[in-house]
Amino acid sequence: MLLISSLFSLIIGSVLGLTQFRIKRLYAYSTISHVGFILLALSVNSVESIQAYIFYIISYSVSNLNAFVILVTIGFSLYLYVYKDEKHNDDLIDQNNSPVQLISQLKGYFYVNPYLALSLTITLFSFAGVPPLIGFFAKQMVLSAALSNGYIFMVLIAILTSVTSAVYYLSIIKNMFFYNDQYMINPSVEKLNLIGNIQKNQNSEKVNFKAENIVLSSSLSITISILTLILLTFMFIPNELFTLANIGTIILFKS
Repeated sequence: MLLISSLFSLIIGSVLGLTQFRIKRLYAYSTISHVGFILLALSVNSVESIQAYIFYIISYSVSNLNAFVILVTIGFSLYLYVYKDEKHNDDLIDQNNSPVQLISQLKGYFYVNPYLALSLTITLFSFAGVPPLIGFFAKQMVLSAALSNGYIFMVLIAILTSVTSAVYYLSIIKNMFFYNDQYMINPSVEKLNLIGNIQKNQNSEKVNFKAENIVLSSSLSITISILTLILLTFMFIPNELFTLANIGTIILFKS
């Protein structure tokens, strides 16, 4: 039963994801595809596969958290911007509450905030299983465990669907990097002279700043930086997560 569920999850998540133009729905189908890998590890039911299962959950949780934090942050960053072509505003159903809805809204976003664009790219490459990111090692462990136990057909399906899924990840990256910037700072706030307060010791000092001086909060920046570094530098510090996966495997088998 788990094997059949894994098969359908892999196929549905990768194939139907290709038809999506709304980024949150694409994330949803991406999750279905990753659930297929998780179910494949569970269906093998060996020590190696359980270790792969735990490690996959850890790696996917980190990647998925980073993807959603970045998406929310991109939404915050776009509140100061409007489309150069006003006709695009009609495409948004809930523009005020959800500024990022469509993949096409990310066109040229690299020119708005290159750091967020690069972080999202690294996360998507991790989803796709591109080495040397953490997602590659997670998929490799699952496929290795399945192959060792004779699940050759499922391994082939998993590889094919993983390649298929990479297509819609690459479509997001293409929109961010290979299109011209379609945003401009909202004219209504561009010329505003805003006033803020800086607390120094017990004194408050007023400062003037403009809209382009508004930056992301330090909490969001630090969170994204840490999560992205984990995805990017895992190959240099693998022992901690592997040890955690081993401990989880021992606990599951002893129970």
